[in-house]
Amino acid sequence: MRRLAVIPARGGSKRVPRKNVLPFLGKPMLAWPIEMLQKTQLFDRIIVTTDDDEIAAAAMAAGADVPFRRPATLSDDFTGTREVIAHAIRAEGAASGSAISDADLVCCVYPTAPFLESSDIARGADLIASGDWRYVLSVCAFDVPVQRAFTLEGDTTQGPVRSLKMLFPDQFQARSQDLPPVYFDAGQFYWGTAAAWQSDEPIFGPQSTAVVLPAERVQDIDTPRDWEVAEAKMRAVLTNKAKFTA
Repeated sequence: MRRLAVIPARGGSKRVPRKNVLPFLGKPMLAWPIEMLQKTQLFDRIIVTTDDDEIAAAAMAAGADVPFRRPATLSDDFTGTREVIAHAIRAEGAASGSAISDADLVCCVYPTAPFLESSDIARGADLIASGDWRYVLSVCAFDVPVQRAFTLEGDTTQGPVRSLKMLFPDQFQARSQDLPPVYFDAGQFYWGTAAAWQSDEPIFGPQSTAVVLPAERVQDIDTPRDWEVAEAKMRAVLTNKAKFTA
């Protein structure tokens, strides 16, 4: 059974331009997940699928392979992750001369995942290799009970004078401690069988399970402010690691 890691890193990021190769605490952003994937020693190959020469050069400098270029038709703002990974599976097979079988395992890792840990990847590998699941993804629990969430209804031109509407009014009387945790996609990694990636099967479905990550190692990086927060959180993570290894 082969294991392939695929990092989708296109050149057209808008809100933080060139974020996949911008220096994050001293090295290109995508170098962080590449180094962690290498540390796991789980993969037969770590590849980056990109349409961008600078990203390709940074990926190879960090130790990943870039055996093909992603076509422009799969590099826009609307193409989903599953289509990109399915293309990468086919293109890697063609480039290597060894087609990936349906039973082989493919781990998609986002380039903006500096908090990735080898132990989390390994936990996901064990779950997907069990044969019980089609996908295994990283998730994190919301830190507030979303069952008590509400929207603000009415004319948005009227400033703060708007009415509240609970999303789940039947939960109004529920105590927070009695509500089950609700999780969101942590956006770090997605294990899947090669067959699942190349099918129409959704990643978020009954044949998927999750590796739960702590909140301190989860951070969206979609704005310059997100970037600042992520660097601050990473400094804290690295400080704590240094304490335990000193």
